[in-house]
Amino acid sequence: MTRPARLFVALVLNLVLVGGLAYVGVTAHSLGVLAAGVDYLADAAAIGVAIGAIRLSVHYPKANALAAVVNAGWLFVLSVLVIATGSDRLANRTPAVHGLPVFIMSGIAALVMIAAAVVLGIDFDGEDDSDEAFSHRAVLLDTAADAASALGVAGAGGVILATGGWDWLDPAVALVIAVVVGWHAFALLRKAQSSLRGSRVISTNRKATQGAD
Repeated sequence: MTRPARLFVALVLNLVLVGGLAYVGVTAHSLGVLAAGVDYLADAAAIGVAIGAIRLSVHYPKANALAAVVNAGWLFVLSVLVIATGSDRLANRTPAVHGLPVFIMSGIAALVMIAAAVVLGIDFDGEDDSDEAFSHRAVLLDTAADAASALGVAGAGGVILATGGWDWLDPAVALVIAVVVGWHAFALLRKAQSSLRGSRVISTNRKATQGAD
């Protein structure tokens, strides 16, 4: 399966899950599920950017690196928003969270995202520093982060269901996951930006050499 085809599979899976997560997040009062739904929608947009960048890279070599910057930057912004909302819910009264739908929907989302991460990771060279690999790595990071966050939210939903309380666990799990995802997104963002700066230096030196000739 080609890299664009794998990205398209991940795009479809994200879009399928968005509606269910949004509905359960609102009806179950779960910040974790709502954050996952918003994140999956953002990921779908990011994957679309990555697919477009692969096509554009034929004429614009740095399109993939730019796509990686967009994807990682968007994921970082979403993480900051979840951190802010989670902190507010922990500081104030957390609304009652319905554990059963949170557990079921997040469990399904985790399984789907694990499958998507496996598809994206097949034959992917983690040492590849090409621009296309940067873009692909950003999507793979998003997908793996989605799977991890869904597992965390499902676990929180299970505990809330079993205890009949502990509603604070939902924003607490969302907060921890957002910090971890945000850190990795920031690291990828810096790496992609370094690639862009390096390409500008090479381009400048090449023009200078051509001018001297």
